[in-house]
Amino acid sequence: MKDPRLTRIPAILVAATAALVVALIGGSLTDVGPWYQALAKPAWNPPDWAFGVIWTAIFALCAVAGVIAWRAAGAGRRAWIIGVFCLNGSLNILWSLLFFRLRRPDWALEEVGLFWLSIAILLVFLWRISRTAGALIAPYLVWVTIATVLNYEIVRLNAPFAAG
Repeated sequence: MKDPRLTRIPAILVAATAALVVALIGGSLTDVGPWYQALAKPAWNPPDWAFGVIWTAIFALCAVAGVIAWRAAGAGRRAWIIGVFCLNGSLNILWSLLFFRLRRPDWALEEVGLFWLSIAILLVFLWRISRTAGALIAPYLVWVTIATVLNYEIVRLNAPFAAG
């Protein structure tokens, strides 16, 4: 007889790997060197160290939410769970690419609306499968809301931005 605890391992590995891949790609695109340090930021800007702590917690919560939703969902919804997480992860990475790699906070500000919406959709979709999974996404939505306001303030204080 198969141990039921072993059936959880693939979902946990997939969720942890997916969260780690998005975090590593986004992190590799994030350069808080001289260009970023020279940007004018609002007085309430969190300290640089806080971003890593917050994003680590958010990615962990997303992985746990994914596992909970996967286990609670029927086979028909599992493909949707993967799709919504993939969309969100792609938009998360795109934001880092636009803001840090291309040095275009103005473009990132335009993209963040879709990014934020993907988190809201993720929250609602997971909530319908498992309230716990949906609730675990709420801090992500709150953080990206704060980050959006910060992005707006950086654009307001530093625009215009030039390509390159």
